[in-house]
Amino acid sequence: MATLPNFLQPNDRVAIVSSARKISNAEVEPFKRILQSFGLEVVTGKTIGTATEYQLAATDAERAADLQAMLDAEDVKAVFFARGGYGSVRVVDLIDRTAFLKRPKWLVGYSDVTVFLADSFFRCDVAAIHATMAINVLETTALNAPSVETLRQCLFGDFQPIAWGTHPYNRLGEADAEVVGGNLSVLYSLLSSCSFGETDGKILVIEDVDEYLYHADRMMMALKRAGKLSNLSALVVGAFSDMRDNEIGWGKGINEIIYEAVNEYSYPVCFGFPFGHIGEMNHAFVHGARTKLAVGATGCRFDQMK
Repeated sequence: MATLPNFLQPNDRVAIVSSARKISNAEVEPFKRILQSFGLEVVTGKTIGTATEYQLAATDAERAADLQAMLDAEDVKAVFFARGGYGSVRVVDLIDRTAFLKRPKWLVGYSDVTVFLADSFFRCDVAAIHATMAINVLETTALNAPSVETLRQCLFGDFQPIAWGTHPYNRLGEADAEVVGGNLSVLYSLLSSCSFGETDGKILVIEDVDEYLYHADRMMMALKRAGKLSNLSALVVGAFSDMRDNEIGWGKGINEIIYEAVNEYSYPVCFGFPFGHIGEMNHAFVHGARTKLAVGATGCRFDQMK
């Protein structure tokens, strides 16, 4: 089983960095206040509030150094990634994991940060948290929003089951296994690397945003041909937001694309898991934790174990 870093305690120090796109200090402030409301002391890295000309928050070396400093700092108990976009894969292999392996700490984010969640599990056997980021938290975001409350639960070890309804493409059954995955496009980009290892016996979760339907089909076929889908304990499908199609349509929706890719297998499959690029409804969960999944005739339940 993957190592669970120590759950946070009030007054713990945590850090916010950007491994990908730039983000302003103003955009980070509402998220800082959320973390402070949890009783945490928040520091920001050098990659927050940069004034670079282009998309990335800083050079690859600078973004890696900022993350490295927070991973090495003994008084920093968790590292939050401020936003995604693209860029994490450019720095993941620049990180020295010596201190992180001695003192595992929570890495928190999603989307492009799937790179670090997957790498933490498959390379280091350390769990992380798939959760909302600074870019998603606004001045109007409520403390009791699902994205905020489930983040708090994961950070402090107060796990609560996540329940949702049925779907016509669900395949009923139960699973008890470690949960891995995240953004489908990022997982696709990690194929054949040390950051995306063996999925046999795992619960795989997937989500995505702003992709063409034919590209989603390509990615599912790639995962299938690479053996990532054949021996799962279960597949959990989250939000596929703002999907696009060509003028000459693909002819199938995203759920049908995914359903067909795994139709020949017998493990449980469920759609509608409330996570992904869906704002305040993006439920947090511990990536790498043992999870009991039940896909029933009247609904689904996702229950994580400490």
